[in-house]
Amino acid sequence: MLSGKQKRYLRSLAQNEQAIFQVGKDGLSDNLIDTVDKALAVRELIKIKLLKTVPVDKEELAFDLAMHTKSEVVQIIGNTIILYRKGKTPKIVLP
Repeated sequence: MLSGKQKRYLRSLAQNEQAIFQVGKDGLSDNLIDTVDKALAVRELIKIKLLKTVPVDKEELAFDLAMHTKSEVVQIIGNTIILYRKGKTPKIVLP
């Protein structure tokens, strides 16, 4: 579980990052879960852009995706989700 200070730090890091995934009308698919899982293993912190055609609630999608990838939701802002998962050899040092 991330503390408020850690979430603020991760949000500041994510501010300069581009969204590497877009979720559309297919919503949460096995393919999306697999690719997000692999991206988290490499990057630890990722941004996901939600298109207007997403069939489910964005909070529900974010928490389902976090549950399936064993990551944590750092922030949901607008149509963007930020996820974090500590890597085996951490690249991001949390305060």
